[in-house]
Parts: sequence; structure tokens; C-alpha cells
Amino acid sequence: MKRRPLPVAAALMVTASLLLTACGSGDENSKSNDETAAGADVSVATTSVSPNTGASGPTNRSEITLPKGVENRFGSWKTGDRAEDAVLSDVAQTVNAVDDAILRGDTNSTALAYYRQGEALASAQKWVRAWLEEDLTWTGVTRYFSPKVEVADSDTAAVIYCADESKAYNKNRKTGKVDKAPSDESPYVTYSTRLKKNSNEVWQTTEVLSKRGDRTCAS
Repeated sequence: MKRRPLPVAAALMVTASLLLTACGSGDENSKSNDETAAGADVSVATTSVSPNTGASGPTNRSEITLPKGVENRFGSWKTGDRAEDAVLSDVAQTVNAVDDAILRGDTNSTALAYYRQGEALASAQKWVRAWLEEDLTWTGVTRYFSPKVEVADSDTAAVIYCADESKAYNKNRKTGKVDKAPSDESPYVTYSTRLKKNSNEVWQTTEVLSKRGDRTCAS
């Protein structure tokens, strides 16, 4: 799931005009998912979603708490630009919302619908359902790094970022057994996303394209 055996979730191509070039390569700590830049790394293990610091937007966000042993780490997740950081904050929470739904086995997660809409929500629900059908969940650490942001206008944006799943492992939902066997699949995934800001000033992901094994994330 995180690394095998299911394929990457169904996704839509982001409009070409909004696609950014690609994820930049990370440093020695990146492993395709964690690097230090403007602002410290953001580690999300047990996380209550908070408002964007220094960014305009609502003070209430759908609360997401990941269980012990599960962690999402976001490196270089601040650019110093207020508008871009608002987008990145909600992208991070979109990632957490998907994982929260997987871990709880909830295809109708309110947090998932809070941060995703349209085809992105439908594909995420299918992805969660696929995990349930395989009786799998996951444990460990997933690192996200090298985000590239383009804010097209007041309510449209695109983000490309990298993920490193090398420290994330499938876990049998019934037995609790963790599968750490080597995988033939690359642990690196590139995500290209499109977002729209809703009336509550939440940047919701509406389209997603994912590609495993992209050299730009693995380099």
C-alpha cells in the first residue's frame, strides 16, 4: 500500500498551464521527502490541524490526529510567502486526511471531504477502499519534501511535491503484522496537484496526478 502491493491511487492530470516543472532533489536527509529550508521541518505524528500561521484564513480546521507509530514529515514546507504557505499548509493537511482515512478505514471521512473535492475526493475514497479490501493499513514514517508552488490567482493554485515511503510499511489490519520485506517498487513518488480555495478559505485539492519512481524525486 504505502510501497506495495496496490498501484498508486487513481489520479487526474493537472491542467498543463498549472503544472510546475518538477520536484527538486533533496539533501542527504531528504530520501525524497524531507529537507530543511525556509522554516523548520514540520513533523506530523499526532497532529491537531491549526490555522495557517501568518496567513489569512479561518481559525478552525478539521482536526486530524494520526496514531502512535505513524508519522508524516514535511520538509521545506514553508516558502516565506504568505499566500504560498497558506496553500502548502492545506496540502499537508490533505495528505494527513487521506492517511487518517486509511488508518481508520473510513471512506466517508469528514476530514477527507474537508480537504478534497471533485475527482480528487473520489479517487481518495477509492484508494481508502482498496486498502480495506486488502485488509491493510500502514505504519512508520513518510517524508514529503521539495514542494513547488504556483498561485495562479486568488483561488487557484498548483503544487508539486515528492514523497519518500522507504520508512513506511504495510501492516495487516487484522493481525497487526508489519511487512518490512524489500519491495521491487521505488519508494519515491511525485505528486502534482491542483487546488481551489473555497468560500471558507480552505485550499481544497481537486485534481491529483501521482507517479512512482520519478527520477526527480529519487535523485
